[in-house]
Amino acid sequence: MSRPTVAVIGAGFGGLALAIRLQSAGVRTVLLEKRDKPGGRAYVYEDEGFRFDAGPTVITAPLAIEELFALSGRQMADYVEMLPVSPFYRLSWENGFGLDYDGNFDAVAEQIRQKSPADVDGYRRFLGFSEAVFEAGYQQLGHVPFLDWSSMLRVLPQLVRLKSYRSVYSVVSDFIRDPELRQAFSFQSLLIGGNPFCVSSIYALIHALERTWGVYFPRGGTGALVQALARLYQDLGGELRLDSPVEEIVTRHGRVAEVRCADGRSIPVDAVASNADVVHTYERLLRQDGSARKAADRLRRRRYSNSLFVVYFGLRRQHPQLAHHTVLFGPRYRELLADIFERGVLAEDFSLYLHNPARTDQGLAPPGQAGFYALAPVPHLGKAGIDWESFAPEFGDRILDYVERRCMPGLREDLVTRPRVFTPLDFERELNSHQGSAFSLEPLLTQSAFFRVHNRDDRIGGLYFVGAGTHPGAGVPGVIGSATATAGLVLSDLGVTA
Repeated sequence: MSRPTVAVIGAGFGGLALAIRLQSAGVRTVLLEKRDKPGGRAYVYEDEGFRFDAGPTVITAPLAIEELFALSGRQMADYVEMLPVSPFYRLSWENGFGLDYDGNFDAVAEQIRQKSPADVDGYRRFLGFSEAVFEAGYQQLGHVPFLDWSSMLRVLPQLVRLKSYRSVYSVVSDFIRDPELRQAFSFQSLLIGGNPFCVSSIYALIHALERTWGVYFPRGGTGALVQALARLYQDLGGELRLDSPVEEIVTRHGRVAEVRCADGRSIPVDAVASNADVVHTYERLLRQDGSARKAADRLRRRRYSNSLFVVYFGLRRQHPQLAHHTVLFGPRYRELLADIFERGVLAEDFSLYLHNPARTDQGLAPPGQAGFYALAPVPHLGKAGIDWESFAPEFGDRILDYVERRCMPGLREDLVTRPRVFTPLDFERELNSHQGSAFSLEPLLTQSAFFRVHNRDDRIGGLYFVGAGTHPGAGVPGVIGSATATAGLVLSDLGVTA
């Protein structure tokens, strides 16, 4: 008997992880990628001897990545070197307060004591809460598909006990009094596209996840990790087709039958797993299927995460005083997030993430030089009607001016290259992201688990999803976890033993 064939659309982290799991189990897998390199959002730009990771750059849960290599008896260390990052983040406010956050409880507690002595015990109790949520929300449920009401009802008592109906910020405020410290222990939900004032407190698990396994950066950049996964997949015999945008998923008699690419080639398949945007998949790729059109209509009415504006730049000197990951909080927190997520206002002030990989790996730039990017959360295209094509240069200048004033004196004088910016319009055009959202569906409680796009479609046979739009959600651990959940369904449905 011939082996079943599965097409995976999109070679981001989720698509790569799923393709590796399927190929490791003996399923013939074809991985189709629209762009000229694998990685999806984890793309790489090169200019003037600088190598810029497009993002993501915060790599956590390394065991989930190691497991992909172990499936076939391989070692991740033979493919890529993972370097620990310390501190995890440097958090900085305009009033001069700063906090180096990492897994060393005593060091972090001492910084808290100097700022707000009463909050040391609250921080300890918050970590206990985070660990309980991590155990239930990630360790137990993060890799389990939610396909029906019964699966949701089974975990409902746990969700209630862990206060999942409350926001991250609300729960943090139960433990922490100081305003800046409340920001310090609630901002992480922004890494997965969630407003801390709205996102479920279940996402407080990010703290425990980081403390349990640390924060890492691959030598050679995130792109080196992507290449390692792509090489592993091909070593397993998997077929990777780059520059191969999918034009259509064809269904017959209620199930997927073939995948047609823009170059005219067609692939008969037993199953299709989409790592592409969920709305794009239903609305564009399955446009001939009536069930898919209805699903697209429903999805367009859901709430989507914010977008991002990213400026990449290379300097002729390094800034060793900066951490690898720096968060620059602006003068407003709740109000700025309301502008971004609710009002659709592009504010005058900023809160930024600054990436400085030279702190960990100096091989990404010419000797003595360093490449950076500055990232600003902004409203998605459905919230704010901004003409990004004309406004992007001005907005990029404003960001660089702010970074220079805050922490990088002489930035303009040292500028070697500024190869590009990435705007909400680029998320829409290059990544097919609905409304230019950077993280797909907003991670609200009512859009999580059973209420998120299911890992297996309910109506179209042989159709599966992986990545940020499906359970458990965005972020590298999330999309790799979605691959675990989806692979189990695909293999079971095909009658393949992993």
